[in-house]
Amino acid sequence: MIPSDTDDEIEEYLEGAYTIGLGIRMSNERKRDGGVGWVIQLLSDEVSVPASAEPRAWAVPAGAKLLRTWTSKQRAGGAGPVRGALQVAEDATAQGLWLRIHTLLHSRYDVDFEGSGTSEFVVDVFDAPIPREQLGE
Repeated sequence: MIPSDTDDEIEEYLEGAYTIGLGIRMSNERKRDGGVGWVIQLLSDEVSVPASAEPRAWAVPAGAKLLRTWTSKQRAGGAGPVRGALQVAEDATAQGLWLRIHTLLHSRYDVDFEGSGTSEFVVDVFDAPIPREQLGE
């Protein structure tokens, strides 16, 4: 679970990045002390995907079994997109599952799809335990 002392800080950080249109990639990892940490990468902008495309801007890793995918179009109890994504992340992490969060711009068009569209959060939950943090990070 996202520790309560950093929950507000992470939410505020993601909210700021999302508001100014930065792309977000985030995943959970098991720290050496047994706790859960977060790896967050900000991109210069959101990746655009065509209207008819699956809402995915971060490929599912080869060999990974996807349990479920949540998008911010499936509002979680009236929560905004950031809070909704974090709620899904909290639930999956409490179950010991690996997850990844990313944002994308889902275009209104299939041709010349760069630009106009809907900004979305995507949470992928995998049928795998939370991976251990990488040495040297």
